[in-house]
Amino acid sequence: MNDSRASYPNGNPFVLEDDIAYQAWRTDKLQQTSELLEKSDPVEIGDLAAITPAEQDELFRRCEISNAVFYRDMQKTAAPEEASKKMRLFAEKLGLRIAEKHRSAGKDGIVSLQVSDSPGQKGYIPYSTKPMNWHTDGYYNAPDEKIRAMVLHCVRAAQDGGVNQVFDPEISYIRLRDENPDYIAALSHPRAMTIPENREPNGNVRPASIGPVFEVNSDTGHLEMRYTARTRSIEWRDDSATRAAVDFLNSVMNSDDPYIQTIKMQDGDGLLCNNSLHNRTGFDANSEKPSARLLMRVRFHNRVTGRN
Repeated sequence: MNDSRASYPNGNPFVLEDDIAYQAWRTDKLQQTSELLEKSDPVEIGDLAAITPAEQDELFRRCEISNAVFYRDMQKTAAPEEASKKMRLFAEKLGLRIAEKHRSAGKDGIVSLQVSDSPGQKGYIPYSTKPMNWHTDGYYNAPDEKIRAMVLHCVRAAQDGGVNQVFDPEISYIRLRDENPDYIAALSHPRAMTIPENREPNGNVRPASIGPVFEVNSDTGHLEMRYTARTRSIEWRDDSATRAAVDFLNSVMNSDDPYIQTIKMQDGDGLLCNNSLHNRTGFDANSEKPSARLLMRVRFHNRVTGRN
C-alpha cells in the first residue's frame, strides 16, 4: 500500500461541518485503537535489517490504527554503528526514505540522543537527563520540512527513569472536537502557533516557524499535528478560543487518558510512528556515573507505508 490519499467512505471527518462523517470515523477509530492497545505487546523483530513480510504487515497495521507501534529487536544490537545501519534498512521497508538533513545526524542520517556537552548540543534538552514535555518532533521546522514519521530506537536504556509516553494525534483531535469544535477551528488557524527565530552560538539562524497545530495533508488526506507543550520560546495566537484549546489539550495529556501509551524502552526496544505526540521523564539524576543511555533517532518527511 502506497502513501496515497486517505479513504473516508462516509465523507471527510476533518471537515467541521460534516458531523456524520466525523461520528462514523470517531466510532471506528476509538474501537480499533481500544482493541489494539488492550492486547498488543511490542512487535518482535528477528532481524531489524531484514524484517519479514509478516513483521512488516503487523507494524504497518498497528501504525495505521494508532499512528504508533512499539517493536523489539530480538538481537538487541549493541554496537551503535551496526544499529544505525539496521535502522535505515528497517525504515526503508516501511516506505520511509525521505529523511531530514539534521545537523547532528551521522552518515546514515541517524541522530544519537545521549547526554552531550559537544557544541551544538549542549543546553538542548534531548542531549540532557532532563524531562521532555509533550511535543511532536520538528514542531519548529518550516512548513516544507515537516516531520511526518520517525524511528526511535533504544541501544542502551537508562538505569533509572527515561520513561516515554505516546499519544495519537488523532485521539487528541477527538478529545478537542468532542469538548468544543471551536477548539479545532482555533488550532487549525494558519497562525495558531509561532516558534520564534532561534540564533545559535555559532551564528546559525533558524527562522521563525508559523503555522497551524492541526492540518490535513492535501496530498494524502491524513491529519497532521505540530505541537509543543513548552511555555518558553513559543507564541500562541492571542485569542480566547486558542488559549482555551491549548489549556484543554494540556489537561488531556496530563490526565490518565486510556489512550496514552507508557513504556520504558529497554535495550533493543523501539518506536515507529507517524510523528505522534510523545514525552520523556528525566533519567539517571542520582547516578554516580554519567548516564550511558543512548537512543538513536531518524526522522522523515513522509509517512509510514506498507510494502513497496
